Amino acid sequence: MESDKRGVLLIVGGAEDKEDKMIILKKFTRLLKHNDSKLLVLTTATKEPDAVGNEYRRVFEKLGMTNIDILNIDSREDANDEEYTEEIRRSEGIFFTGGDQLRITSIIGGTKASEALHECYLNGGVIAGTSAGASVMSNIMIIEGDNNEPAKKCVLKVAPGLNLLNNTIIDQHFAQRGRIGRLLYGVAENPEILGIGIDEDTSIIVYPDNTFDVLGTNSVTIVDGKSIKSSNVSELKPDEVLAITNITLHVLPEGYGFDLKNREVFRA
Repeated sequence: MESDKRGVLLIVGGAEDKEDKMIILKKFTRLLKHNDSKLLVLTTATKEPDAVGNEYRRVFEKLGMTNIDILNIDSREDANDEEYTEEIRRSEGIFFTGGDQLRITSIIGGTKASEALHECYLNGGVIAGTSAGASVMSNIMIIEGDNNEPAKKCVLKVAPGLNLLNNTIIDQHFAQRGRIGRLLYGVAENPEILGIGIDEDTSIIVYPDNTFDVLGTNSVTIVDGKSIKSSNVSELKPDEVLAITNITLHVLPEGYGFDLKNREVFRA
């Protein structure tokens, strides 16, 4: 996925402000070239596509966007439809709403819509997603896990994501739902994968040079397992607590950034 033409990813931890300053959604619109840039809201994740789609239409119109389409790809037949895939391909900005991330991947994964999405991104498109729409960005996607629990062998289920951001596992609603334990466990299972936990009303903006900036009112937690010296993850029985040593953890508010290639923090 190395390309000078790659676009930008805006990955949101959910519950972004839609009424007041709207700094995250405003940033999304500013990443697009013009007010009439083609903006596509994909509502596949939600069971209420009309209500959710209309809410985002209202917000983006309030922010000055004039060329907004709502697309609900509700089946794999839809995801292979030429008209739908061409709409994705021609979009300059795509926004995945929240809902159930497994709906997105099980419907879109391996279809012409997925190919069109990657083509859009590789040709400079801005791809954004909130909540479930954030989880699908990575190549490893959490689909089920315990909230407000210590790091232990738990019901942590993962599946392949849409792989717009490689070698990562993204969690959302992070601090608000107490998800540090499950992200630590996920990283311990394969320390090559970088854990990224994004709080509500907070986002990361991933640029083509493999760096990201933090934007929002809360913080982003980075769990880097490459420095781990030892863990008992392979020995655990159900509900036993994880032991892990020398793991690297960063908590980054707005004003900070991260180099994904070198795994280094910087001031934005």
